Amino acid sequence: MTRFVAVVDVDAPVQDVWDRLTDWPSHTRWVPFTTVRVLTPLATGVGARFVGRTSLSAAGLDRLGFDDPMEVTAWLPPADGLPGRCGIRKLGRLVRGSAAFDVVALPGGGTGRPLTRVLWEGDLDLPPRPVTRLLAPLVALAGRLAYSAALRSMARELEAEQRRP
Repeated sequence: MTRFVAVVDVDAPVQDVWDRLTDWPSHTRWVPFTTVRVLTPLATGVGARFVGRTSLSAAGLDRLGFDDPMEVTAWLPPADGLPGRCGIRKLGRLVRGSAAFDVVALPGGGTGRPLTRVLWEGDLDLPPRPVTRLLAPLVALAGRLAYSAALRSMARELEAEQRRP
């Protein structure tokens, strides 16, 4: 398993950040080459399942993609000043392991607006396992950079909405 952590601060209320992160299909807008769809009648809560399809379909190369099925294993929305936490188990043939994210309200910045910290942890198992173990530091760096970029994209989207009248 290869572990990584990505941390991004978002200039938005903690509940809005939680709602955006747990809107699984919205990840399609910030995760490159990936389309996310919900597989269960309810998209939220423990037991909800969804799949991220990563491919180069825009270039007509959908066959080069893979599915990343996931299931929610922990669901604790933020409430009463307490942080929120969502845990996810990755169930695919190619990508296995777990992920979790916390959303924590922080004191506002210079503007006095609400500020939220997102801490995303991944513990991934990728084939070929011996190579992944050997390259674990590089895989962890790639995971941190990729998830940080996706979270920053989500933050920009949400912050732009927050600024609209």
